[in-house]
Amino acid sequence: QVQLVESGGGLVQAGGSLRLSCAVSGRTYVMGWFRQAPGKEREFVAGITWSPSIPHYVDSVKGRFTISRDNAKRTVYLQMNSLKPEDTAVYYCAGDSGTGLGYNYWGQGTQVTVSP
Repeated sequence: QVQLVESGGGLVQAGGSLRLSCAVSGRTYVMGWFRQAPGKEREFVAGITWSPSIPHYVDSVKGRFTISRDNAKRTVYLQMNSLKPEDTAVYYCAGDSGTGLGYNYWGQGTQVTVSP
């Protein structure tokens, strides 16, 4: 069984930075971050494989967000810089355990609020 526990959300002014963490127990092959803003659908933000470390991003965060992983700590991070009000959302950590169904495990979500 896979469990994902997120931390690191909060309130920040536009232009500021936050780092989200996701502690992973159980086996996954790909990890990702998604977000859901009020009234909008959940969207993919960034993903990474454990080994090799191959990151990919949605265009709107390229150059501002960085996804990384620490294999020894079994933790995935999302470093968010130059935050914008439109980045405000609940951010979810997600794991793909290799069933062929895509991301099939989800964390509880952490709120990120960016004020103008």
